[in-house]
Amino acid sequence: MQLCIFEDIKYANFEPLSLSRPVYELVCGIFTLREKILRDFPGRKYSLHCRAYLADTLRQEFPKIFVNEIGGDECLFINGRLLSDKNLARMFKMRDKKDRVYLYGDTVVAAKVSGGNLKKLKENLPDVISKDSFFGLPFENVETELVNYTWDLINSNGKEIAKDFKYLTAKNKNIKKKQKKKIHDGVHFVNKKNVYIGDGVEIKPGCVIDASKGPVYIDKNVLIFPNAVIEGPAYIGENSKIKSGATIYENVSVGKVCKVGGEVEDMIIMPYSNKQHAGFIGHAYLGSWVNLGADTNNSDLKNNYSTVKMNVNGREIDSGSQFLGLIMGDHSKSAINSMFNTGTNAGFSCNVFGAGFPAKHIPSFSWGGRDKLSVYNIEKSIETAKIVFKRRDKKFTETDAELFRAIFDLTKNERKDKGIK
Repeated sequence: MQLCIFEDIKYANFEPLSLSRPVYELVCGIFTLREKILRDFPGRKYSLHCRAYLADTLRQEFPKIFVNEIGGDECLFINGRLLSDKNLARMFKMRDKKDRVYLYGDTVVAAKVSGGNLKKLKENLPDVISKDSFFGLPFENVETELVNYTWDLINSNGKEIAKDFKYLTAKNKNIKKKQKKKIHDGVHFVNKKNVYIGDGVEIKPGCVIDASKGPVYIDKNVLIFPNAVIEGPAYIGENSKIKSGATIYENVSVGKVCKVGGEVEDMIIMPYSNKQHAGFIGHAYLGSWVNLGADTNNSDLKNNYSTVKMNVNGREIDSGSQFLGLIMGDHSKSAINSMFNTGTNAGFSCNVFGAGFPAKHIPSFSWGGRDKLSVYNIEKSIETAKIVFKRRDKKFTETDAELFRAIFDLTKNERKDKGIK
């Protein structure tokens, strides 16, 4: 029985990050949600379900995986918002083989579908899957954990780093090869047994790696400049650089090929993004290809200590969290000395600059700051992305360009409602 990891209607709760990827491609801990699901179902063939405009981008990234196609005559559908659950995987193995839908509240967690039921679903496969997609199959309630908003990923990041660290270090014990790494004199470890250092890593003098409160996983070919401090739980992705004097507090995940400096805590940085200068960013989530200028800061705590609200897909939502900073979509940038208020949501391909705090909701393809926002020309945005890709030896394809244009069209009413021209 193959798997199909699917998107449901709540993908919009993760905008702007979900504008350019399915929700299951978001990171929490060390792995994406998709990778965590597949880890709990080892060896299974699988396909990926997503919104139609994302399909070509996903096929480009995973050329050997079926996207929005389902083979065979038996399939276990898994909600891509599921936060890895081994108990749930065991439950599916123990259940009988009758078709049924597994619900957590009103949300489809999973569904086992076969034969004629699967044939009907294949013929009418929707962009997003819901209870109504399964043609009256019987329901069964289960207990599990689903993420509902981006801040759920931020708030779960520390515990997920610890879980992923345990999995990776157990797996690495079975790999017999001599690793090369360069740990200079003057590097200090606290609880070193809870630190993993990958092949090709270099850590320069004066650094402190403190795993007393949680594990630290430093992936291959990472370079840590002098006098940096990393407190666990933390993950530093392969080929990333941690700059001199950086302070990385607990619950931070840094993707591959990133540069990080200044002060960060409780945040997730997707691959190919830079926050390499002084300034504080915390309780935040940065997409890919983001660049924050020197002395960019965000507030993550209100002066009255109340819970932080954020604009999500046109609605103001109370996060229920006392701490929440910046969520920024792919390809967005801030100028030097930029400031972001608590609970700021900045869209895809924005350029933010100017004095003072910009609005807490910055629509995709916005250009400017507090005083004025105008539309960032789509073709200029694409040209900039091509340059940025080339700097990282990546090819920007026509599929990538079409994704930009699709997101530009999808978000035009958002800009229009804000009077951005």
